Amino acid sequence: MWFWRSPILDPERADEIGLVAVGGTLTTARLLEGYRKGVFPWYSEGDPVLWWSPDPRAILELNELHISRRLQRTLRSSVSQWTLDQDCPAVIRGCAERPDTATWITTEMRAAYIQLHREGYAHSLEVWQDENLIGGIYGVALGAFFAGESMFSRRRDASKIALVKLVEHLRQRGYTLFDLQVLTRHTASLGGRNIPRHIYLERLRQALAAPVTFR
Repeated sequence: MWFWRSPILDPERADEIGLVAVGGTLTTARLLEGYRKGVFPWYSEGDPVLWWSPDPRAILELNELHISRRLQRTLRSSVSQWTLDQDCPAVIRGCAERPDTATWITTEMRAAYIQLHREGYAHSLEVWQDENLIGGIYGVALGAFFAGESMFSRRRDASKIALVKLVEHLRQRGYTLFDLQVLTRHTASLGGRNIPRHIYLERLRQALAAPVTFR
């Protein structure tokens, strides 16, 4: 049985912790409705779908990515290669494989975002070494808006290399808003920061109207 806190994905209806609605299914239409309204799903296996629009909202300004000296050395010396959308399902699976901690990328979430990729909305950047997938990042692109969902590493700094290359690509394509959803210590160390939700929603509206494509 599904219990809906609200059937409407309206960020103005969020409670004090940012929860907008409970329940429903992760159809492509519902997910796109959420992203266009500044609402995203985040929940654990076995729980109903939880829809969020936190205030403040975490973003990464595309010209403010922090690249440490060590990461700069890694980028200069790395023998890895990167690709776009070559194996998005494998990147999503890699992000879900976290043996040291619980994952929020449930079986339902994996299937939903792989379908989003098939329909042209979810995209990935893969990092390869000797034909092995060692890291990557994926997210949802609409207009000049990119929602970064998750990234993973199987080699040191592979996820950071993926983020750097993705940011470079988004800047070249003319993107204006990179959504991090919720700020963590890790994303803050890379340059992420919080902005008020009402400012985020205005920037989202402008980004969605921009004639930008991922490829």
